[in-house]
Amino acid sequence: MTNGTPLVIGHRGAPAHLPEHTASSYRLAIAQGSDFVEPDLVPTADGVLVVRHEPVLDGTTDVAAHPEFAERRRVGVPGIEDGWYAEDFTWAELSTLRAVERLPELRPASHAHSGTEPLLRLRDLVRLVDEAAHERGRGCGLVLELKWDAWMRARGFRYEELLARELAPVLDADCLLEARIESFETGALDRLAGTPLVRELDAGLVVLVEDEPWLRPGSGEEGPERCTDEGLDDAAHRYDGISVRTTLLDADLVERAHARGLEVFTYTLRGEEQHLPGAFAGRADDYCRALAATGVDGIFADDPAAARAALLADDPAAAVPRVSVSFAN
Repeated sequence: MTNGTPLVIGHRGAPAHLPEHTASSYRLAIAQGSDFVEPDLVPTADGVLVVRHEPVLDGTTDVAAHPEFAERRRVGVPGIEDGWYAEDFTWAELSTLRAVERLPELRPASHAHSGTEPLLRLRDLVRLVDEAAHERGRGCGLVLELKWDAWMRARGFRYEELLARELAPVLDADCLLEARIESFETGALDRLAGTPLVRELDAGLVVLVEDEPWLRPGSGEEGPERCTDEGLDDAAHRYDGISVRTTLLDADLVERAHARGLEVFTYTLRGEEQHLPGAFAGRADDYCRALAATGVDGIFADDPAAARAALLADDPAAAVPRVSVSFAN
């Protein structure tokens, strides 16, 4: 747990500026002063952990522009969203795709970079983070999010095995030491607890908590009940922290979680007007400071530089300067 200013966690890199989960987005997040960066992970057909928002590739890649993959699109399958799914492709096939901006109308500047960068696998991101952090002269850690665990288990994928295999060549990376591993589904965390990988990395296990309106039906995701005293007691017995949607965060929750030895994160700080509460309309910096005032240990942010500047506004000498987002593609 932190003392004072919370950690800034680059949420999927710096997607306020560049398409999420791309090499340039992560490099920018680190240059902007992120203490950690957070990749989402899903498996490929051959068991590679690819860095993507979710298994469905339609909104974050140019897969629709590849006629050779047209027949892979799942259409009309009961209980699932139409689309192309990462687990239906090998890593070699996914390597031919390019990342695109997920919210092009909201983020046209980022959308201008759509289609310019390949997808990343986890071990390559680990190397990138260590390299970029070394160039910056200050460490940066990783928060690894495991997506759709029950879905993947039903299809024969086990994250505890995939993580160990994917990270084996890079276990000595500085960014992995004391990494956090998080999931909305506790089954993934329970299976990781006590594994050699978690022990070697001294990794913290963090349960993600979703607010009611955003829970996926039947997904097994953790909801607001995890924030009750009973839920926190159970979390303290099994995990190292919780990460809650900003709508669930308040000082009372942080105090109760800290009293049980739990680290507390919150997600996701976005500066666009559409994402700000009415009380903070036009005041993204004030909203960031209000989140910090709860005593939270870390804030996931789409614009790490803006978050850092807001948090350190009273100490300009300590602030990390804003960095140009003009990256060569």
